[in-house]
Amino acid sequence: MKRLAADGAITRTLVDKVMVLRWQDGSPDLPLLIKQSLLDWLGVSIAAASDPPVLVLREELEEQGGHPQAFVFGSPKRLPTQQAALLNGTISHLLDYDDVNLTLPGHCTAPILAAVLALAEREGANGSEVMNAFLTGYETTCRIALLVAPGHYTRGFHATATIGSLGAAAACARLIGLDRAATARALGIAATRTAGLKAMFGTSCKALHAGAAAATGLFAATLARRGFDSREDALECAQGFAATHSSDFNSDAALRDPDAGYHLFNNLFKFHAACYETQAAMECGHRLRRAHGFLPEEIRAVRVRANSHCNEICNIEEPRTGMEMKFSLRATTALSLAGMETSRPAVFCDANAQSPALNAIRGKVAVELSPDLALTESEMEVQLHDGRDFGARQDCGIPMKDREEQGRRVAEKFHCLVDPVLGRSRSGQLASLVDRLEALPSASVIMGACM
Repeated sequence: MKRLAADGAITRTLVDKVMVLRWQDGSPDLPLLIKQSLLDWLGVSIAAASDPPVLVLREELEEQGGHPQAFVFGSPKRLPTQQAALLNGTISHLLDYDDVNLTLPGHCTAPILAAVLALAEREGANGSEVMNAFLTGYETTCRIALLVAPGHYTRGFHATATIGSLGAAAACARLIGLDRAATARALGIAATRTAGLKAMFGTSCKALHAGAAAATGLFAATLARRGFDSREDALECAQGFAATHSSDFNSDAALRDPDAGYHLFNNLFKFHAACYETQAAMECGHRLRRAHGFLPEEIRAVRVRANSHCNEICNIEEPRTGMEMKFSLRATTALSLAGMETSRPAVFCDANAQSPALNAIRGKVAVELSPDLALTESEMEVQLHDGRDFGARQDCGIPMKDREEQGRRVAEKFHCLVDPVLGRSRSGQLASLVDRLEALPSASVIMGACM
C-alpha cells in the first residue's frame, strides 16, 4: 500500500512530542490558561444543562442504563463514562459559547474536557493529571488540524467533531498512562470513527458533534488499553485520516513547534453567545451604538463586510430559531444595534428570531463577503436617515496579551452564567476549586461542586 509518509512517521513523531508535555514546564501563563479554559467550559455547561435538546439526549441515555460511573450536568443521576462524555460534551457546546482556536478552526476544549473529566472520575485522577491530559489533548488537536489544513474544514467537515475526537483520544491516553504504541493505536481507533458535518450548523447536531467526539476519544483510549488493535499510522497512511479527509497534507506544519511554545496560547474566549465568526460584527454594532447613541428606528441601512468563508459558517439570511440566529451575521448584527445583551444566551431565542422589531433591523443589513478580511474580522458601516454615517472595524482573532484581565472577563462570564443556577456562594466555591486545580488530590470534586 502506498503511504503518504514512512510508516508511522507522522503519528509516531506527533505522539512523541505531545505525550511528554507538562503544565509544570511552561511559563506561569500555561496553568493559568488551562484553568481559565476549565472555568469557561464549566460556565457554559452549567448554563445549558436544562435546555430542551439536553433533556432529549439525557432521557435517551438514562433509558439505556449502565454503571453509574460519572457525573453529568443538570442531573443527580450518574452515567457510564462514555455516555457521560457524550452528554457533557454536547451540553458544553450547545450554547455555542465555548472557547475556540482558529488553528482548528473550532472548539478544542469541549470534547477534551468532557472526555477527560468523565474518565478522571472513574480512574481517580488528581487535578495535576487532568491538567496534563488537557494540555496533551489540546496540542494534539491543533497539530492534527495543521496536518490537514485548510482542505479538511473547507471540504465541509466540522473539525471540532473530527479532529476533536483525536484530541480527546490523546488526552485520555495520557490520563490513563498509555505508552507510545498504545496511544498511536488509540488515535487509529478514533480516526476510523470520526464524523461531523458543517451542514449541521444552526441545529443541535453541531453540539452533538462535540459530545460524540468526547465519547469517541474516551472509547478509543480505553479500548487501546485493553489491547484492541489498530493501525499505528492512521494519520498518514494511504486511505487514512489525512488522505480521506483533506486535499492537504502538511506534515512540517503539524510537527513544527508553535512560535509561542503551545497552541493553547492562541485560545480565544467568546464574550457573545454565538458563532465566533459573528463576534467581530457584534463588537462593531455595540461600539457604534454606544459611541453615537442612535436608535434602531433611525437606521436607514447597514453594511457588514466579512470573510468569504462566513458564507458556509454564519450567513443564514432569515433565521427561524434562536439557534439559527447564532449563525446569522444579519441577526447578530441586528441584536447588537438594538442594544441587546448578546453576552446572555437567553437573547438567542425563538421569540427574538421572529421579532418584527429585530427583523426590521435585520432587513436593513447587507452582508458583503470578501477574501481580503480575516475569518475573525468584520467591518461595519451604519447609515442613518438624517445623513450621518458611522463605521467600525474589529478583529476578534487576536488573543488577549493581558492574561489576568482575560481571567477577570472569563470569571465575570462564568458568574453571569452560573450564579442564576447555583447561587453566588456555590459558584464562588466552584471557581475557587478551579483556581486550586493543580493541588486537588481528586479532580472529581470539581464535578461534584457543579450539583
